[in-house]
Amino acid sequence: MVDTVPAVDTKKIHRLFEAQRANQYKVAESSAGDRIRKLQKLSDAVMKYRPEIREALWQDYRRPAAEADLGEIYPVTSKIKHAKSHLRRWMAPQRVATPLAFVGSSSWVQYEPKGVCLVISPWNYPIQLALGPLISAVAAGNTVIIKPSESTPHSAAVLRKIVEEVFDENEVAVVEGAVDTATALLELPFNHIFFTGAPEVGKIVMAAAAKNLASVTLELGGKSPTIVDETADLGIASSRIAWAKFSNNGQICIAPDYVLVHESKMEAFIDAVKSRIREFYGEKAAESASYMRIINARHFQRVKSYLEDSINAGATVVYGGRSDPGDNFMEPTVVTGMPMDSPLMQQEIFGPVLPVVPYRDLQEAIDLIRSKEKPLGLYIYSKSTRNIERILRSTRAGGTCINHNAVHFFNPNLPFGGSNNSGIGKSHGKFGFVAFSNARAVYKQILPTALDKLTPPYNNLKMKLIDLTIKWF
Repeated sequence: MVDTVPAVDTKKIHRLFEAQRANQYKVAESSAGDRIRKLQKLSDAVMKYRPEIREALWQDYRRPAAEADLGEIYPVTSKIKHAKSHLRRWMAPQRVATPLAFVGSSSWVQYEPKGVCLVISPWNYPIQLALGPLISAVAAGNTVIIKPSESTPHSAAVLRKIVEEVFDENEVAVVEGAVDTATALLELPFNHIFFTGAPEVGKIVMAAAAKNLASVTLELGGKSPTIVDETADLGIASSRIAWAKFSNNGQICIAPDYVLVHESKMEAFIDAVKSRIREFYGEKAAESASYMRIINARHFQRVKSYLEDSINAGATVVYGGRSDPGDNFMEPTVVTGMPMDSPLMQQEIFGPVLPVVPYRDLQEAIDLIRSKEKPLGLYIYSKSTRNIERILRSTRAGGTCINHNAVHFFNPNLPFGGSNNSGIGKSHGKFGFVAFSNARAVYKQILPTALDKLTPPYNNLKMKLIDLTIKWF
């Protein structure tokens, strides 16, 4: 049983950092085969501890086993399979063309590890959002310290067990603790920092990284909108939106945060969503083994206050709304009539409350989305190619699904990440490998070069040659 959060151990943190810094070049020189074997060992360990992962997630916040497998195990094992299949090609020098003016030479890009990396992972997916970045970092040949969230201590304990079984601490280590531990880690001169969490904390991480000129990947969040237009299939839309919204109790950075529905479909859509919720969780979600809880009392009160403040401002609960603070339980809840300045329309909800907003004209929906920060995800339900293309052209987002929600996360061939307030940098697949790598430019002179004829002292002939080069090359 995990009862307390470890206190910050500055000496241990510094010892681990120095050990990894001393070992980074040895790790960097590892072959593709070496890295593939490490990744396979990691995959084997995850499968070995699969029952413990399930149990830890249940203890932390009643995550059903199916959601543990789909949301934690599968993303890790699939990313490892993808990396193993492509790593040799990613590591190979990438030949590039050389301008005619530099005839007699060759050029290529060589990916080298950034060095010592820090991964700060969140509580909503405590296993895969720690191991996902680790897979990319190991594939790229780095050493890594992982700081998991203190809000999921049972999951953090299993994560540490997995890492310690697979890696020596001078290559990969887990450091548990709260905010003071994260602060101590951020004071060190890491070469790259990968953070997943809220934009407010992302700004703190980026400011700390700037002191050491460390590069960052920030996977943040925001209010991801979903548009359901007048041509959408409401059966499909309601099912997929309800699944994406209420899985993990809405505690997903790419969950649909609010839905914009064409006014002609508003009533039918709400009825369909109600039906889907009942199908998924029954009439009493509190008794459903498939329905999770909010992570802790603080976040429960946060979501509850968003809902209550919005109701006081004029919103109407059309489904759900009941809660139990003693169990951090809140029903799947659907709300309409929110003023645009209410908390449900201003704050990222990160909980099981779904605001539904009618729109009359597509431009009205686009303008609302554009009035907010760029979201991590934007989702479109439509059979109209014209509407889909217009939304894609007129909005900005980290990623988009058409006629689905959130599943782009699971395709390792797609970049995952936000834009500005929803994140900086991309991850997954080759994009994750590149995030943890420095693209080193290499130029090799093979034959004598004309540039040797253009050295000082300059004369008329050399100036004519320079003019010809500018004009023709």
